[in-house]
Amino acid sequence: MLIALLVILGLIVLFALWAVGVYNGLIKKRNLVQEAWRQIDVELKRRHDLIGNLVETVKGYAAHERGTLEDVMKARSAAMAGGQTPGQQAQSEGMLSAALGRLIAVAEAYPDLKANQNFAALQNELTSTEDRIASARRYYNANVRELNTKVETVPSNFVAGMFNIKREEYFEVEGAERDPVKVDFGQSTYNIPPPAGYNAPQDTAPAQIPTPPPPGQLPPSQG
Repeated sequence: MLIALLVILGLIVLFALWAVGVYNGLIKKRNLVQEAWRQIDVELKRRHDLIGNLVETVKGYAAHERGTLEDVMKARSAAMAGGQTPGQQAQSEGMLSAALGRLIAVAEAYPDLKANQNFAALQNELTSTEDRIASARRYYNANVRELNTKVETVPSNFVAGMFNIKREEYFEVEGAERDPVKVDFGQSTYNIPPPAGYNAPQDTAPAQIPTPPPPGQLPPSQG
């Protein structure tokens, strides 16, 4: 009887030690997820600031592009709203990326704006920030995947359920955020009309290709 009791106590102790180890592992992974999200949040705030400065710079050269500028600022305000889950934040950032893409396309039609040094510096900073966001997103999602695997698989899911440790959301932005916005004026896929008063250089007339003579007939002499 005593031996059976000792065996039961031993099993209880082993289970308790195992549960503590699993719990500590889950907490560590959850903390890593939260830390990774804070890194994303820092870069997103920097992105929002840069976009605000970019809009102000564009406004100085293209104030009449009111609709595009307002769309960017509205999307920026939505992205900056607090209390969003990673999924909601991803959706807001995707909308901001789309609006930003339209703004960059509009800037194509303004040579003076493209030559502005402040605008060029903002382009470089924004591109660098987009790259850091993409890197931070990959790190965050990797930690989320590890935590969710532990929360969903046996036997660690029992401990997660006991202490209400839940799955975390991935940060996946559809569209532009998957490939960070590159502020590059080398090529454009948008058809933006030029501003009023701007005369684009005219293309030269295409070369005239002579029509070949009918079969069996020599071409006319060249003088």
